[in-house]
Formats: sequence, structure tokens, C-alpha cells
Amino acid sequence: MNQLLLFALDGVGEITAGDDLVGAFLDALDAGAHELAHHDVVVVTSKVVSKSEGRVVAFDGTAEHRERLIVQESTRILRRRGPLRITETPHGFVNANAGIDHSNTAEGTAVLLPKDPDRSARRFRAEIARRRGVEVGVIVTDTFGRTWRNGVVDVALGCAGLRPILDLRGTVDALGRTLEVTEVALVDEVAAAANLVLAKDAGTPFAVVRGLSERYFGEGSVGEHVVRAAHGDLFR
Repeated sequence: MNQLLLFALDGVGEITAGDDLVGAFLDALDAGAHELAHHDVVVVTSKVVSKSEGRVVAFDGTAEHRERLIVQESTRILRRRGPLRITETPHGFVNANAGIDHSNTAEGTAVLLPKDPDRSARRFRAEIARRRGVEVGVIVTDTFGRTWRNGVVDVALGCAGLRPILDLRGTVDALGRTLEVTEVALVDEVAAAANLVLAKDAGTPFAVVRGLSERYFGEGSVGEHVVRAAHGDLFR
């Protein structure tokens, strides 16, 4: 039987610059009487990663200041419509307003994306291994809109210890046909699933996903393996 267990961790206080994010995760884990298992996946929202890494800036609430922040955090502005900007960030992400977030942050501030979410995930994973002796996967997530579809979903901005893409090309389907183009965005699927238990209004920035196949674990990064290069994009 294929099955997954997903649970969020409650009781996490406000995270600020310099806070021990792994310590906050482990404290919440212990408070809930949970234990980590080998090949669990820890999902961490990018907002608390950014806060712990000092990626919170002053914001005066004006359109002019918002525009300056967007330009500062973008390599290109792809589209403009009213206050909306579709941007490309230094990470290669194409998103709205450079991923700058004004929710769940103190009045007069804005939260920027982490500088290097893959590195943040690697550090988080290494600290868990050092403190608890357990090898887990780690995904740093954020909420993105999707081209041609309404609604937002959580996607992976960074990962460690987990294969970002499950390449099924060359394998066969249930009827024996060879798959020629199927590459599954594994880390995005896990990020979206975890978001079902990460209530945005409840202060739950951490989730644990248990039950993924061992073949899903390995090396890779979102920046190298998930972000599509411009030369492979029909729309850029």
C-alpha cells in the first residue's frame, strides 16, 4: 500500500534575524512528542528561512517603495499590469513581484526571498543530522501562482537530500509503452502536499512528510534541476 503521513508542528513562535531555526523546529517536534525517522522530509516555509537569515526590510507602504524593492530583487521585469509585476529573480524564479511578501510580518516591513534557498536547505539538513543523527530530506517552500491556471500552490524554492526531479523517461507505463518525456517535479509535489497542513494563519512554518519511497532520496537542487533555463522556455 502506498501512503503518506503529513503533519504540521504547532507552537512555533515568531522567528527573527539570527534565530536558531533548526532549534525552533526541533523544539516544536519535541513539544508535539514527535520523533524524526530516516527518510522523513522536513518542509520549511521560505518566510521563516528569510526571517532567520535577516531578509526582512523596512517598507513604508507606498507604491514607489514597493516598486523599488521589486526592481532591487529582480533581474528582469517580464510583464506589468497595474500594481502587478511578473518578474525573474536572481534565482531564476519567474513569479509575482519578485516574491516579496507583506503578510505575517511586522507593520512597516516586507520579507524578501532567501538569497540561496538550496544552500539554506542543505544547512538545515546538515544541522538535523548533527543534532539528531537522522538523515532527512529538506524542502524550502513558497506560494506561487501558475501560468494559465487560477489559484496558487506551494512549490519548492530549495531542497537537500531529495531528488528534485523524478526522471521517468525510458521506463514503461502500465501498458508497456515507453515514456519519452515524463519528468515529475517531485519536490514541488511534496511542497504542494505539505501546504495542505500548513495553515497560513496559524503560525505553522514546519511540516513533516513521511512515507516517500527511498528511491526519491538523493542529491540535487532546485536551482540546477527544477528551474527551467531561458533557452528551454518557449515564452521567454
